[in-house]
Amino acid sequence: MHARFEGSDQYVATADLKLAVNAALTLQRPLLIKGEPGTGKTMLAEEVAAALNMPLMQWHIKSTTKAQQGLYEYDAVSRLRDSQLGDERVRDIHNYIVKGVLWQAFTAPEPVVLLIDEIDKADIEFPNDLLRELDRMEFYVYETREMVQAKHRPLVIITSNNEKELPDAFLRRCFFHYIKFPDRDTMQQIVQVHYPHLKQELLAQALQTFYEVREVQGLKKKPSTSEFLDWLKLLMAEDIPPEALRSQDQKAIVPPLHGALLKNEQDIHLFERLVAMARHNR
Repeated sequence: MHARFEGSDQYVATADLKLAVNAALTLQRPLLIKGEPGTGKTMLAEEVAAALNMPLMQWHIKSTTKAQQGLYEYDAVSRLRDSQLGDERVRDIHNYIVKGVLWQAFTAPEPVVLLIDEIDKADIEFPNDLLRELDRMEFYVYETREMVQAKHRPLVIITSNNEKELPDAFLRRCFFHYIKFPDRDTMQQIVQVHYPHLKQELLAQALQTFYEVREVQGLKKKPSTSEFLDWLKLLMAEDIPPEALRSQDQKAIVPPLHGALLKNEQDIHLFERLVAMARHNR
């Protein structure tokens, strides 16, 4: 697999990030991407797949997900029911093996990008339970006594929101990249991709307000890139002028449509208090 990722028109990838994707391709190791929620980790897998012209398979992890589900599941209940009904299908156990995403990725006719999304949602054993399969690119199906081996090694992209520490043995096998929160210049490029016709004056004022909100000490949840894009969309839809994001004397105000940026009442109260204090101190 000699393909290289050079970014795409739809996704602003920093030089570090491109380097990380290509390192994972060269080393044939999973790429572990961490970063704040809303910094485009999941979207990266979609863009890499599109840019390298590879199919994308996605496995979104929940707190209840078990590693086995990625390999296969044996549907014993259906088999029991069919045997009670005298169904012919019962003779072949293959009819009751449900293939998981890893099995599908391993047996795909061409190399695929496999996204394992939000691995830190599952319990702590989950990453360790996948170590052997991701290392050897094979697994054994006990019910049918067959070994499933990867025809082509998929490019595995794993995302984590840093909710839990991942086991060392797992980290050793990955190439790691942390997506830093975009600085203003990068954010401006990201906005340009999504809203090429946004008025520069509104963007400049919105960026100013957004980064000020993020810097407020004590926020429970800092607004993310995706929330900033939502907010800009609303500002444009409601035709909010740039000056509405600032008070006359350049003091901070609670931004209009702040429900797109601040997602819990503590943060809204905190912001209102700071604004009130700033006014009081004038």
